[in-house]
Amino acid sequence: MNTINPEKLYHSKWTAVRPRNKEKHFLVTALERDAEETVVAVVLEAVYTRRETTLPWQTLKDDDTWRMGWR
Repeated sequence: MNTINPEKLYHSKWTAVRPRNKEKHFLVTALERDAEETVVAVVLEAVYTRRETTLPWQTLKDDDTWRMGWR
């Protein structure tokens, strides 16, 4: 399991283990926060298609789905 500090996710790079639609490499372009300023979600942008996806930041901990950096 990846260890992640949610405050340092902005502009981090991620690789999808199982790419779909030629979308393998992603960049975190925004952090969504709650009322207490705690990070609750990230916006991932696919490098190839520029499509954005919002998902809870905890999903990036799953080694079977995401890898840190571009590989």
